Amino acid sequence: MAISCSFFLFMVFTMMDHHVGGHENVCEELRCGGKGPAIRFHFRLSHTRQPDHCSFPGFTLSCTDSNQTLLELPISVKLFVKKINYKTQVIQLFDPNHCFPRDQLSRLNLSSSPFQFLFDEQYYYYPRGYGLFNCSQSTNQSNDMIRRISCLSDPTHQVYALKFGYDQSLMELPISSCTKMYNIPYIAEGAVTGDANILHLNWSSPDCRHCERRSKNCRILKNNNSTGESKTECFPRQRNHAKGSTSTKLVIVGAILGSFLLVLLVFAIYRVYRYDKVEKENQAKIEMFLEDYRNLKPSRYTYSDIRRITNEFADKLGQGAYGTVFKGKLSNEIYVAVKILNTSKGKGEEFLNEVGTMGTIHHVNVVRLVGFCADGFRRALVYEFLSNNSLDKFISSADVKNQFLGWDKLQDIAIGIAKGIEYLHQGCDQRILHFDIKPHNILLDHNFNPKISDFGLAKLCSKDQSAVSMTTARGTMGYIAPEVFSRNFGNVTYKVDVYSFGMLLLEMVGGRKNTEVTTENISQVYFPEWIYNCLEQKEDFRVFVEDDGDAQIAKKLAIVGLWCIQWNPMNRPSMKVAVQMLEGGGNLTMPPNPFASTTTTRTNARTPAMDFRQELQVIPESE
Repeated sequence: MAISCSFFLFMVFTMMDHHVGGHENVCEELRCGGKGPAIRFHFRLSHTRQPDHCSFPGFTLSCTDSNQTLLELPISVKLFVKKINYKTQVIQLFDPNHCFPRDQLSRLNLSSSPFQFLFDEQYYYYPRGYGLFNCSQSTNQSNDMIRRISCLSDPTHQVYALKFGYDQSLMELPISSCTKMYNIPYIAEGAVTGDANILHLNWSSPDCRHCERRSKNCRILKNNNSTGESKTECFPRQRNHAKGSTSTKLVIVGAILGSFLLVLLVFAIYRVYRYDKVEKENQAKIEMFLEDYRNLKPSRYTYSDIRRITNEFADKLGQGAYGTVFKGKLSNEIYVAVKILNTSKGKGEEFLNEVGTMGTIHHVNVVRLVGFCADGFRRALVYEFLSNNSLDKFISSADVKNQFLGWDKLQDIAIGIAKGIEYLHQGCDQRILHFDIKPHNILLDHNFNPKISDFGLAKLCSKDQSAVSMTTARGTMGYIAPEVFSRNFGNVTYKVDVYSFGMLLLEMVGGRKNTEVTTENISQVYFPEWIYNCLEQKEDFRVFVEDDGDAQIAKKLAIVGLWCIQWNPMNRPSMKVAVQMLEGGGNLTMPPNPFASTTTTRTNARTPAMDFRQELQVIPESE
């Protein structure tokens, strides 16, 4: 899904870039600030992506900081553009100082410019120019030869413009009070009426008026002759990109993003539909299983029953990979443990495994399944309540004497666990492989009798089946037999539970160690090998031992544990033999060194033991 999102975003930006980049060489119509006059061929806007062929020399405009359109004429005369009429090829300019005759016109020379002064009845253009005179007295004369310049005049003096070559007009001025100022080539009508701020220029070449009359655009056409003379041609007018480019981009991006969101919506609806369909199929499978199961097995509860039993889930006992356990009460004397299964885990296999497996088991060392709940997508398991929690609580913290059960009780617990596993392997119609034997899954009742729990990873197989097929490893790291990871060690059989039981026994022994683990040796010591070295060299376990009888029990548990964790499954005893070894009173034979063929560096027996229990996430099997 993340890859799809990245791909769509990439396409959006690629198409945006293509849209923008595709017009880099097109002479778009632009504006300064969006409100100025339209700028298109012959004109171009400097400091933009427009190429040079979008204009002729002298037709380059620019934008000021205040978004005014600026035209720079020869001799650094800068005028603001008010309007451009492409049909008549006339440009209207105005002076930022609001009075052309003041100084701009005196310096203006259009001889090297493509523009000319516009000659029309409403404009005052005289080829020989005008002379400006500053007079302290006014005259009543006003005709084509003499013009009063209102923006330069005030009550104390008057400024007049006289046409050159008409000397008789001088006689109409009070010459004695007049002084010659400078010459100007042009006077707009506004100079007389009071608004002298508009200047009209036109251009004749290149001539694109015929294109404008046909509502077409104009562009340069290069001839193939040796002179390289530039001519123009007309072409159909396209959309105004200055106004439409932004909206076009938004439409394109909106269409792409809209399509993408539509695809996401369809995908989400499909996922919800698919999830609902799968859940309903799982639910139907569970219901079919429970229908066959109903006459023989525990009670079925509704979800409202579960809420009532747990008092709205008030007392939480713990949480695991597949669900949360709450304390409940069926009556004033009967307490239960209710495990609410996570709906997001698996396809209901964990629920079916627990119900199908534990419902057929009746053994003193296996937790009893009281009932279950399969109410829609909600699933729960109801067990008998065991008041002393799990074995992990009593062997996980070393040197806490008030939590130590005593070696006799630990031996009884070990024998009870072994008998429970033996029952799973031999006492049922089908052999049950637990796949997750560890202290956390061994619960203790009020008399500290052990009961095996949590059959969510269990598998059923016939007793004459020599191997179990698996696609992925399952169990908890630290207790998983090596053949589960690699078939080089052998096939997966019931001996995987024997290996896990052996690691549990070694942990029961090592949990009583009274030596602190230091940061220098914690990464160097493999705990089972340390125990083997202690036994081999007849060293003290450094465990909490009261007398020689306790030492013998600890040694017995260690030896049986080492027999059970042999890397070759053929060298491990069956659970029946393990029970006999634990119940026997004679001396046990030391097992072969299970680490001799491994790459583990053997350590001296005096090296402190490390707590090797590394709890990792359960690896589920996909079938």
